Amino acid sequence: MSRPSDSTVSARVAEVLAGSLDVVFGVMGNGNAYVLDALEPAGVRFVAVRHEAGGVAAADAYFRASGRLAAATATYGPGLTNAVTALAESVQARIPLVLVVGDAPTSGARPWDIDQQALAASVGAATFTVGVADAGAVTASAVQHALAERTAVVLAVPYDLAAQLAEPESIPGSAPVPPVVPEKADLDEVAAILAAAERPLLLAGRGAHLAGAGPALRELAARLHAVTASSSLGRGQFDHRYDLGVVGGFGQAAAMDLLREADAVLVVGAGLNQFTTAFGELFGAGSRILRVDLPDARPHPAVQRTIVGDARLAAEGLLERVAPRKSGWRERVTGLEPGGALRVRDAGEGILADGRLDPRSLAEALAGLLPEDRVVVSDGGHFIGWANTYWPVAAPGRMIMVGTAFQTIGLGLPSAVGAAVAAPVSTVVLTTGDGGALMGLADLESVARVVRSGVVVVWNDAAYGAEVHLYGLRGLDQGPMLIPEVDFAALARAVGANASIVRTLDDLRPFADWVAAGAEGLYLLDARISREVIAPYQLEIVAVNSRK
Repeated sequence: MSRPSDSTVSARVAEVLAGSLDVVFGVMGNGNAYVLDALEPAGVRFVAVRHEAGGVAAADAYFRASGRLAAATATYGPGLTNAVTALAESVQARIPLVLVVGDAPTSGARPWDIDQQALAASVGAATFTVGVADAGAVTASAVQHALAERTAVVLAVPYDLAAQLAEPESIPGSAPVPPVVPEKADLDEVAAILAAAERPLLLAGRGAHLAGAGPALRELAARLHAVTASSSLGRGQFDHRYDLGVVGGFGQAAAMDLLREADAVLVVGAGLNQFTTAFGELFGAGSRILRVDLPDARPHPAVQRTIVGDARLAAEGLLERVAPRKSGWRERVTGLEPGGALRVRDAGEGILADGRLDPRSLAEALAGLLPEDRVVVSDGGHFIGWANTYWPVAAPGRMIMVGTAFQTIGLGLPSAVGAAVAAPVSTVVLTTGDGGALMGLADLESVARVVRSGVVVVWNDAAYGAEVHLYGLRGLDQGPMLIPEVDFAALARAVGANASIVRTLDDLRPFADWVAAGAEGLYLLDARISREVIAPYQLEIVAVNSRK
């Protein structure tokens, strides 16, 4: 389709972006000023954050919570270098995201310009650079690449072209990405294995949710009388009465023991990373591991048969091939009833010998206090075990972990911004450590400004807990692992939030009153927890590293 000749390059970029997205997160600078000026007239909302990494993290979380294309923007040079860590996370986590940045002028690099294309390529992101003759077409190509490849891309606007008139051009319409159709022979073979299984189990991940496979998987589980489970990011897709919950180090020990008894496990849309597989200890020796995933999924040594294709199409294909039957296993399983042995969580000891709060006790108490309609956002760090283990969420897309793919911390606060924009009616609950909260502190203001209803839980152990539990146990000097205890409650009040320091469970009463009154605004809980308790998933990491 043709475009008028009287629009600038930046306006052309904004116009094409507006056809695929409705919000952009970021920080304004010289390199993206004209693009930002053109976004609102094109119908795209701009949400400001206070650090460029935060812009990408917010956009990343927005996709995870909404399923819609993510977009962020930053200036050239330092704007991009600041954003690179979050960009690497989005690439690793397979997030469709467009990062719009300024770039060096076409006349040549200035002293502060860098090779931005090489920098982006170093973390796996392709760069699309617009010109006066192809600004719209290049923008459309960037969007299409991000969606088709499920990855983050950089869209660069050279500084001297940003305000120039764009030439008329024909821009191809965006084509929907066709789903990968599974091979019939693969469906036949896997269906036969499942039909013959005496103890079938279905395990769903985020990929199953993104493909819309949930309804077919629920029916397949019912038809097979299978027990079910999920990855941390895939929870909520099955009938909870027969569901073991999250697998791996975030799961209940008794439930994981039962999972190892399965003779056939169908894994749908789950990456089978170290957390999901408990470092290779999740499946029993006699389990046949079957998998449904896309062609570019990383292989896993435990998988014996793979259906390559779209998760929804695969689940529906298996349904067509599996007749209703009773394996008898689902009926024999005990402990899945409310309060049963497979549902019990360790409630901790309240106050530990060091006088600080047991994080398990706090997590259990908060599970009963947090608003039911919630989206949980997790920063990276030792504390990720508490929210994942103790706080149930209603559906996939309501547990968001930004940072774990690239093993980074400090992206939690801006991620809460993206989740709040994606789910404005729900309460956004951020779980973060003191180290990560300090690293991303600039965007505490962004959270307070954007959320309608938000909770920030800072697991304040005055340390980088993961390092203490891994390297401190090895005898390394803990000095660099410790953080002077910070009053996060005071910092939160400075940006207009409600806040409490929590040293005992009784200190949660003001927070409970706030929730009961409607949970409007932002409430930060500065939880002074003990570092004597090591999360089960961290114990797995310690055990693996002790063998090296």
